[in-house]
Order: sequence, then C-alpha cells, then structure tokens
Amino acid sequence: MSLRSGGRKVSFDLLASDSSGDDGILSLRPSVVFSNGGEDGRSTRRKRKSKASKKKKLTERAALAEDRGLLVGLDLQKPVVENGHYEDKMGLSVSKSRSVVESVCENTVVEPAPEPESSQVSCVSFVELRQRNANGSAGDEPGEEETSTRESSAGQWRPQSKEKITKFAKEGSLDWNRVMAEDPNLLGEVSSSDRSPIKYFMGEIYGGNSLRSTIPAGNEKKRQGVYNTMFHVPWRCERLIVAGFFVCLDSFLSLLTIMPARILMTIWRVLHTRQFQRPNAAELSDFGCFIVLTIGVITLQMTDISLIYHIIRGQGIVKLYVVYNVLEIFDKLCQSFGEDVLQVLFNSAEGLSNCLPDNMIFQLMRFILDEAIAIIAFVVHSFILLAQAITLSTCIIGHNNALLALLVSNNFSEVKSSVFKRVSKENLHSLVYYDIIERFHITTYVLFVLSQNILEAEGPWFESFAIDALQVYVCETFIDTIKHSFLAKFNEIKPSAYSEFLEDLCKQTLNEKPDERRKDLTFIPLAPASVVIRVLTPVYAIVLPYGPLPWRLFWIIFWSSLTYITLAICKMLVGLSLRRLATWYMNQQLESKQHVD
Repeated sequence: MSLRSGGRKVSFDLLASDSSGDDGILSLRPSVVFSNGGEDGRSTRRKRKSKASKKKKLTERAALAEDRGLLVGLDLQKPVVENGHYEDKMGLSVSKSRSVVESVCENTVVEPAPEPESSQVSCVSFVELRQRNANGSAGDEPGEEETSTRESSAGQWRPQSKEKITKFAKEGSLDWNRVMAEDPNLLGEVSSSDRSPIKYFMGEIYGGNSLRSTIPAGNEKKRQGVYNTMFHVPWRCERLIVAGFFVCLDSFLSLLTIMPARILMTIWRVLHTRQFQRPNAAELSDFGCFIVLTIGVITLQMTDISLIYHIIRGQGIVKLYVVYNVLEIFDKLCQSFGEDVLQVLFNSAEGLSNCLPDNMIFQLMRFILDEAIAIIAFVVHSFILLAQAITLSTCIIGHNNALLALLVSNNFSEVKSSVFKRVSKENLHSLVYYDIIERFHITTYVLFVLSQNILEAEGPWFESFAIDALQVYVCETFIDTIKHSFLAKFNEIKPSAYSEFLEDLCKQTLNEKPDERRKDLTFIPLAPASVVIRVLTPVYAIVLPYGPLPWRLFWIIFWSSLTYITLAICKMLVGLSLRRLATWYMNQQLESKQHVD
C-alpha cells in the first residue's frame, strides 16, 4: 500500500537477498521513494506491481501444491516460529501480526493524499500476498484458512481478528509421566506389576474371586442348564426308556399269546366250516410271522451252544470286547433291515388277500419270495442275538473281572461315538428308541444267563447271578443317563423334548392315527422270541417226568398251557396298565398346555 505526501512516496518493497545473503530470506521494510515527477512514480509502481504479482502467483502455486501434497521441486514444511516470525524453507519470513504493517503505514504517512486506483490495488495485492503466505505455510488447519484467503483474493482484504492468529501457537507435547501421575489406574491391573510381590499377593487375595480371570460369572440360564443336565434330562430320559421297555414287552407278549390264538381261531374256523376262504391281510401276516418264528426256533435248536461258548471263552478280554462290539453293530443293522423286510411281507400279504383271481399266481409267488427273505433275515438276526448272549454269559461266569471290563469298554466307546457329535432332535428321538430296544435285548441276554445257571451251575449261584445282573443294568442305565444328558447339553435340546417323545409313545400305545410329525417305536420281537424259546426249552425239559410217551405229552401240554396262561395274564396286565398310564399322561399334558396358553 503506497501513500504520497508532499513530493515523497512511502511504499513497502519485498527485498530478496542474493544466494550469498541471509539464506535467501525475504524481508519486508518500509522504503521512502522521492518522486519529482509522475513519470518516475509510474515506472516505480509498475515494477512493484509486477514483483507483487509474481510473488502472489508463486505463493498461490505453493499453497495449491501443499493442499494436494504434491510439492514438486519445493521442500515445504510447517513454519517454524523463531523470534516472532514464521519461516519456511522457501525463505519467506512474514510478520506474525498484520497490525504491525498497519502501524508502520500510519506512522509513516503524515498527510494522506488521494492515490490512483492502480497504486491501491498494488498495495492490497502485496498485503494479500503476506496473508496467503502465512496461511499457506501454517498446515495445521488448511481448510478454513485457505477458504477465507481465496475469498479475500476476489474482493478487498479485511483485517482479521487476533483470535484466529493464535491458532499458530505451539501446543504442549504429551507428557506420559504427567498423564500417569494424574490417572494412576489408567492401565488397570497392569500397573500392579510395579508393586512389590507382597502387595501384589495381598491385592490378589482381596481382589475378589480367585478364578475371575479364567471363569466368568454365570447367570440363571447357566443354572438352569446345570439342573437340566443333572436332574431333568436323566429323569425324563429314564422315564421314557422304562415306558418304551414295557411297550416292547407288550409287543413280545402279543407275539407269544395273541398271534397263536389268532392262528388257532383261523384253523378252527376252517375245520368247522370245512370251507376254505381266502384269508385276509391280518391272517396272512400272522401266518407269515409264525412261520418265521418256528423256523428260527428250529434252527437255533440245532445249534450247539456249548461249542460256541467254548470258542468264545478261549478268547482274551480284548477279543471279547471286539466280538461283542461287532455283534452289537450287526444287531443294529439287522434291526433296520428287518423292519423293511417285515413291512414288505405285510404289503405282499395285503396284495395277496385283495388281488383278482387272474393275478393270484403272481401275488402268491411274490408273497413266498418275501417270506423266504424274511426267514433268512430273522434267522441271521437270531444267531447274532444268541452269540451276544453267549458272550455276556462268558464274561459273567469267568470270575476274572471280564464283565466289568466289557461293560466299561463297550459303554464308554458308545458315549465317545455319540456324545461329541452334532445331532438334531429327530436323530435324538431315534437314538432313544435304539436304547429302548437295547435295554430289552439285554433282558433277553440275562434270561439266557439265568437258564444256563439253572442247567449247569453247582452250589449257590443265585446271589452271584443277581449281583452280576444288577451290575449290568446299573452300568447300562448310568451310561444312557450320561449320554443323553450331555447330548442335550451340547446340542441345546431342552428336557421338554423327552416329554414330547413320551407323548408320541403314549399315542402309539393308544393306537391313535399317526400323523406326519409323529415317530413310532419300531420293535420286531421275532428274533428275541426265538432266542428266549431256544434257551428256555431245556429248562422245561428238566421238569418233565420220565415215563411213557403219552404221559410225557400230557405234561408237555400242561406246562405249555400253564405258560401260555401266565403269559396271557402278563399281557393283559401290561397292556391295560400301559393304556391307563398313557391316557393319564395325555390328560396331564393337555392340562399343562391349556394352563400355559
């Protein structure tokens, strides 16, 4: 900004020192130019104007390059405060306060006179250059400062307040010692490492739970999970297995009582009417099952149990464990295959009973083929169950802790193979049904051991037999409890699932129409019945008196009738009890559901 008074002119020149000078620092100082004529003044103003415009362009380019981070050929850094001036590596030194320039202008000028417009623009541009250079090299907050500077270049410059200039003040550095002194617990327990061992140990004693770093505190959900694993799941699972066991017993007694009665009634009707009528599907199914059972018993009667017993007894404990596991696997395979075979046989019986006379031969041949397949399948299954019973009997009679080793190895391998697998609710339902059938098969094995003790044992044997049988049942119950408890825990299955399984079993007992959601217990008692008849026949032979054949036939018929009546009474008691309990449980479930709703 230049002012003229009485033939002399005061202006501010940008004087750049040489390269050999003061490190290329630009200084701003007032200069007095004496002008006697208008021509010299105009030339001087042109030079100042050209210099100011060049410096303005250079400063604007530098500011733009710094904004984009692309300083090509210039190494600009943040300004350094030194002796009240801001300096950068371009060699520009600018005053800290714009008020200094204004005070110099006011002190130098005595009598202001009107100046041409070009001179005013030159001075404004010069001061604007200083403002842009200071803002551009600040670098702390380029957004607001550069925006205001660019807006001031379009119009006339206005002095800014001193508050914004104070932003260039240097902030205090972060003193870590001071921060830690203000907040000693900033790092929590890490700061305890600076304490002495005694203080650390006492702090751990009074710090709360000693396992707080490795075991979090539980809640009501965790407590309920513990109670489910310990109490609710074992109780409901064992209740379901016991109910299923009696359902299997009812089916077993039906095979030995209801099926022979139906067959005798059919034969009596044919003999009484002397007319052969095509049997219905139920009668054909009964005849097919009776043929399978009869052939299975005859085949097992031809088997030498003593030979099989000595072959198995000659093996070591480890081999006994392997043999028992292999037989158990084949038992489950035969159960699954026997279910399909029997369903196919019943379908063939229905087709034969309802077919047309032209299709009679085809349906009859298909029924015979399915009957032959069923005979083979269930005879094999009967042999497998008999071999398992002989293996268990070998371990019980051995008196060398072989039974305990067999039970522990077999049952805990079952836990290992099932507990740590991901199972769904439907798979758990099937697993419970397999455990029910296994419990009934174990009862068959115990009957075989009992019959062998009756036939061959000497001296007092019942006490040891009862202890061994109790050991088998307790171990099996304990393993089933552990297995289902942790299956429910790991798969997040609630104990109410076992109540739903029991409800389905009650509906099956009451012969309600099955729906798509319900899963029924499938148990085929043909193979267990063959084994039981085979092992109990020698026991009946002992009690038969010696004498003529008619006398022996009389006692055979007597004991058979007495056995049938006993089984029939058991069938009625078991069947009626199951139906009453099933009805009671269904009513209880219905009331609880209504109460919840």
